[in-house]
Amino acid sequence: MKRRPRRNLLIAAAVGTFFVCNAAAQETCKLTTIGTASVAAVLDGRTIVLADGRELRLAGIEVTGDSRAALQPLVAGHPLRLERLGPGQDRYGRLVAFAFAGDAEPFVQQAMLEQGQARVSARDVDKACAEGLLSAEKAARAAGRGLWADPNFAPLSAENLTRLQAMRGEFALVEGKVLSVHESGATIYVNFGRHWTRDFTVIIFRRMGRAFAAAGVEPKKLEGRRIRVRGWIEQRGGPIISAETPEQIEFAD
Repeated sequence: MKRRPRRNLLIAAAVGTFFVCNAAAQETCKLTTIGTASVAAVLDGRTIVLADGRELRLAGIEVTGDSRAALQPLVAGHPLRLERLGPGQDRYGRLVAFAFAGDAEPFVQQAMLEQGQARVSARDVDKACAEGLLSAEKAARAAGRGLWADPNFAPLSAENLTRLQAMRGEFALVEGKVLSVHESGATIYVNFGRHWTRDFTVIIFRRMGRAFAAAGVEPKKLEGRRIRVRGWIEQRGGPIISAETPEQIEFAD
């Protein structure tokens, strides 16, 4: 009987330690509340006209022509609570934010991803915010929900050069094994083939190397790894994607 209080204290301490460590292990998606707004119209899968006349672009997602039908019921008739991560406007003057519809949690973007009606963008997110979004996208992709039921939206093979060239100027996910990593001047080249004038390449500005390393995506250690990169496909010799943030790269092995 005399040992029970001590046993209880030990259990309480262990539980407390668990929650402290668990909380420390999880990074928080830190957003800044910028107000509330009413919805006047839904223009497309990520653009909303607010009652005060402003246009809102939902941060962190890329959508398709079919996404509007999924967004409409999520926001129609609900006041939106708006929170931002980075700059409040894009170059077109649209408000860029994460939106919560009424009392619903999580934000609208995550609901779109869970339904398979959007893909995580290569912009507007940091590591902490990207983790939750990517988790929702992966679950929808694994279940074949929404756009993931269409094989045209599956991650493209880095070896399928004909398809990559045809996707020039479009947002895509590309997956493959890194053959080599080479630095030249201000650029780091992550090569998926031996011929840079033909094969797929991911480029990273050398000044961003530390940021990538801090996020666990050190460019020099990508060699031999199978990765998935998201972004807009350009043509410079061979097809390329410019990785401006480490959140664009996922390990696929």
